[in-house]
Amino acid sequence: MTTPDASPAPSVVTRFAPSPTGELHVGGARTALFSWAYARRHGGRFLLRFEDTDQKRSSRAAEQNILRDLHWLGLEGDNEGDANAQGIPRQSERLDIYHAALAKLAAAGHTYDDDGAVRFRMGKDVSFTDAVYGDVTVPGADLEDFVIQKADGFPTFHLAVVVDDADMGVTHVIRGQEHLANTPKHAALYDALGQPRPVWCHTPSILNPDGSKMSKRDKAKAARKYLKAHPASLKDIIEQHQEAIGQISTNAHNTIQSGKVIPENKRLSPADFQTFLDGVTDAPAVAEAVARHSELSLPEINVADFQSSGYTPAVLLNYLALLGWNPGDDVERFDLDFLAAHFDFERIGKSNSKFDRDKLAAFSQDDILALEPAVWAQRLEAHFTTRFPEYVEKLGSGFPVFAAAYQERSKTLNDPSVLGRFFVEAPTAYNAKAVKKNLTKNHGEGLGNLGSLRDKLAAHDDWSAASLHALIDGAWEALGGKNMGALAQPLRVALTGAAVSPEIGPTLEILGRNETLARIDACLAAHAS
Repeated sequence: MTTPDASPAPSVVTRFAPSPTGELHVGGARTALFSWAYARRHGGRFLLRFEDTDQKRSSRAAEQNILRDLHWLGLEGDNEGDANAQGIPRQSERLDIYHAALAKLAAAGHTYDDDGAVRFRMGKDVSFTDAVYGDVTVPGADLEDFVIQKADGFPTFHLAVVVDDADMGVTHVIRGQEHLANTPKHAALYDALGQPRPVWCHTPSILNPDGSKMSKRDKAKAARKYLKAHPASLKDIIEQHQEAIGQISTNAHNTIQSGKVIPENKRLSPADFQTFLDGVTDAPAVAEAVARHSELSLPEINVADFQSSGYTPAVLLNYLALLGWNPGDDVERFDLDFLAAHFDFERIGKSNSKFDRDKLAAFSQDDILALEPAVWAQRLEAHFTTRFPEYVEKLGSGFPVFAAAYQERSKTLNDPSVLGRFFVEAPTAYNAKAVKKNLTKNHGEGLGNLGSLRDKLAAHDDWSAASLHALIDGAWEALGGKNMGALAQPLRVALTGAAVSPEIGPTLEILGRNETLARIDACLAAHAS
């Protein structure tokens, strides 16, 4: 029973404090998700902060990109201000607070100068309890004095994070297990400053399927491996990159390679490519340029990568939550409301988790199949308007039919752009195997059927999928009704360059009369004997 003079339990306050030195990694996104969910579960606050003491690498652009991705995920901080993020603290703007803490530590004899820097004295055993890894004790003999202020007057991460968390009233610090080794230093700083320690919760790492840590360097590794396997391609990639830069210089709104543009800070010189190939740098811009101008697909590492690949926030968040946390009762599929109602530390495991992209894709496919066709069409069109605008422009009012044709075959919102590329690009070449099997064998039987069907299509008035399907059924029956493929497959080759397409009725409706007839004519001309 609570006594009248008892102090109320402090409200839960969590935070996500990324360094604005690049894009938001999925590991960081999971930290933000767990911090958000714990605060929501306990009716607390989820705060954001930018740890930008690394002034050389930090940028406002990176801040905005991180906020963009957090907002896309639906993880907004409770301390966010306007669009310029005035409500989010930056360490670079809080030097007076760190200097005050430094003075307090110095007055108590906890620090000493060392070549212009300031070190904190360790030496005592430090014990703390982690919500996942339990009780931890580190002997004083294993703890070295460490720098808390650099010679340039900026605090190190260790001092700034403790002062910031204490100043912001953070009660629970959720972060990756790589920070577990830093916690004895932070515990000692809390004690020396006379501040109550927070609850620490260190989460297991996210690994690649091969057991390596899922890192921002994975893109560089993949691109470097490609260049070493294709040494002759480097010159072509550099030339294509320079050509793309020239096009952008001519027209600032020009798009390169399906809407991708090269920002000013990603315009590279030949030397940039060479130092990357030699392993001197892991510049993401070089890796992206290699992928842009080759057949290489880079692994998704950052939140923006998964968005670009056509995953939805709901799917990505659902999957990330399962990397280290178990909801119990064999539950796998859930939304943010479920997570906010059920998340706690007891079900976070100690074992590292492997990022299974096949499972993520399966989650995504399940979600797509569960959508009402109209909702799927709206979602796909919104994605394509941003990522693949040429489809929206080309298909016009036929876009819902296009969407319906690929709902059952899509694992991501990007898949229809690959599977249905022929809708916006007429074939310039024809698969040789498909031509032989469907057009030219039996003395050109398929070409003859295609020519006959072309005349029927040209005379047909109703260009709807159902009417066109009925027309082809009638033509098939006129051939004896023995082999639908003898009619449909030559038509598919003419329309797509191969023998694969969605159902032929919707395919014809999407392409339209003029485009359909033009492609049939081009195919017949290309294979005329």
